[in-house]
Amino acid sequence: MTQRTIRNWNFIHKWTSLICTVFLLLLCVTGLPLIFHHEIDELTRAPELTQEVPTGARANLKDIVTQAKAEAPEEWVIMFIAWDDEKPIIQVIVAPNMQATESEVIIVAFDSRTGKRLEVPPSNEGVMYFLLDLHASLLMGLPGMFFLGFMGVLFMVSLVSGVVVYAPFMRKIAFGTVRKTRSTRIKWLDTHNMVGIVTLGWLTVVGFTGFIITMSTPIQMIWRADQMAELTADYHDLTPPTQLATPDAALASVLAEVPDAKIAFISWPGSPLSTPYHYLVAMSGDTPLTERLIQMAVVDATTAELTDVRDTPWYVKGLFLSVPLHFGDYGGLLLKIIWALLDIAAIIVLGSGVYLWLGRRSPSRIKTLNDPTAPLALEPAE
Repeated sequence: MTQRTIRNWNFIHKWTSLICTVFLLLLCVTGLPLIFHHEIDELTRAPELTQEVPTGARANLKDIVTQAKAEAPEEWVIMFIAWDDEKPIIQVIVAPNMQATESEVIIVAFDSRTGKRLEVPPSNEGVMYFLLDLHASLLMGLPGMFFLGFMGVLFMVSLVSGVVVYAPFMRKIAFGTVRKTRSTRIKWLDTHNMVGIVTLGWLTVVGFTGFIITMSTPIQMIWRADQMAELTADYHDLTPPTQLATPDAALASVLAEVPDAKIAFISWPGSPLSTPYHYLVAMSGDTPLTERLIQMAVVDATTAELTDVRDTPWYVKGLFLSVPLHFGDYGGLLLKIIWALLDIAAIIVLGSGVYLWLGRRSPSRIKTLNDPTAPLALEPAE
C-alpha cells in the first residue's frame, strides 16, 4: 500500500470517526444501563402477582380490554395486547388513534391468569424509558432515528478504514503493542488502536444491528406494502368493520390451528402491524434467541376465522433478531456482563480518539506511518 493510499484511508478514518464520535459516546453511555434493562425493571417495577392460581387459568381478553379502555378517554382505541415473555402479565396499549407514538399511549397491565389489574408503572415512563428514547432517537422521534442511522453508517466506514490503516503497521510491530516508554500521547494512541482492534467484531455487530433498528419504520413500510397488501387484496371493495369479533375468538382460532403456540401479542385491525380487516396474532419461539422470530397468524376481524399463518420475511426477521443482538439480550446475565465490558471498551476507544484529536500535533512532527518507532497509523494527520 502506497503512502498516498494510506493517507487517503487515514483521512477517511479521521473524519468519519470525528463526525460520529460524540453521538456514539452518547449511545455507549446510555446503552450501558439499557443492557440491564430487564434486571433493573425487576428490581424497581415488578408487580405483585397472585400465587395461588389454578394451572392453565386464562383471563377473558374481552374483560381485560374493557377495563383498559375504561382508564382512557372514550374515543381512544386499542392498538395491541402483549404478553410478557417470562411472567403471566398482559399489557394493553390504548391510544388516541392507530398512528399514535409510544409516548402518547396508555399502557395498562393485568394478570393474564385472573384478569386482575396490576399496579405497575407504565413501561413508557421513568428513567429507563427516557434513556431508551434518548438512545434510540435522541428524543426526536423518527428524524432522530434516521440521523442515528446515518451516524451508524459513518461508524461502519470508520471501522473499515481503521483496519485498513492499522494493517501496514501490524507488519512492523507485535499485535497489541503499547509503547510504554514513549510519550503519553503515543501510549494513548497505542491503547486506542489495540482496544479498537480487539473489540472490532463486537463493534461491528453492535453498529450494524443498531443501524438496522433505526430502519425499523422503512422495514415496516416495506412489509405492509408487501405481505399486508397481499392479505388485503380481496378486501379493497369492503369498508373496514366497525363491529369486531372478540380477541378471545381470534385467539381461539389461532390456538385451534397451532395448539402449542406461545403468543407474543395481538395487533388490532387498523394498527401499524395489521390490516384494517384483520387481527394479527404474533407467535414467538421458545428460546432466548428464537423468541424474537415472530410467526404471524392473520384472523378475519369480523368472523374470527383464521385467514393464514405465515413466517415473516427475511428483512423483518433481521429486524427482530437485531434487538437482542444489539443489547446482548439472548444469553442470560453472563452475556450481558460481557456486553457491558465491551461497551466500556468502546467508550475507551471513542474517548481516546477524542483525546488524540484534541491533542493533535502539526504535520511536520508526524513521522512515516510504516516506522514502528513513529506514532501508529491511526494517529490523526492534520
